[in-house]
Amino acid sequence: MLTKYKIILLSLTSVFLLVASVQAQQPNTDAMRWRYIGPVGNRTTSVVGVPGQPYIYYAGSASGGIFKTTDGGIHWEPIFDSQPVSSIGSLAVAPSDPNIVWAGTGEAWIRSHISVGQGSYKSSDAGKTWKLMGLDNTGRIGHVVINPKNPDIVMACAVGHAYGPQQERGVFRSTDGGKKWFCVFFIVENSGFSVLVMDQ
Repeated sequence: MLTKYKIILLSLTSVFLLVASVQAQQPNTDAMRWRYIGPVGNRTTSVVGVPGQPYIYYAGSASGGIFKTTDGGIHWEPIFDSQPVSSIGSLAVAPSDPNIVWAGTGEAWIRSHISVGQGSYKSSDAGKTWKLMGLDNTGRIGHVVINPKNPDIVMACAVGHAYGPQQERGVFRSTDGGKKWFCVFFIVENSGFSVLVMDQ
């Protein structure tokens, strides 16, 4: 029969072993270092991962197209080279369907030299093929967001051509997967938008 002293000793031993186990599992952050994993190219403008698939990522660049990795960055494959535009401003993967990937083209970050885009592109097969889905004259799309439950509801914000007034800028919405777009927020012809978020 266990006495209360033996029970206390067993309890203290259990606590000590639990604490030792937790401490042993703590990573050695001093040994962790950032390292370059690619892809090789110019300025990266956007990176997006696939929910629930920690080794799959897409990376877009200012004038180098889109790259995809399926092994956590060990290998990168260019998947946008067959398109007539190579400047990427934004990437998005549908949370409800990882095969649906959107690319807003045109570098959105204003600097001495920025590349122009050609609207929004959509892939329904995880980046194997792409289709132009409108917003051709927006110049630069800074952000694309997809409704987490309905991949047909997409919003995009456009900076515009940056160096002059135009009407094709602002926030756009599609409810049919990009077949039709409607401007839902426009301020003036000299002001565009570069960031957009959706309450999920």
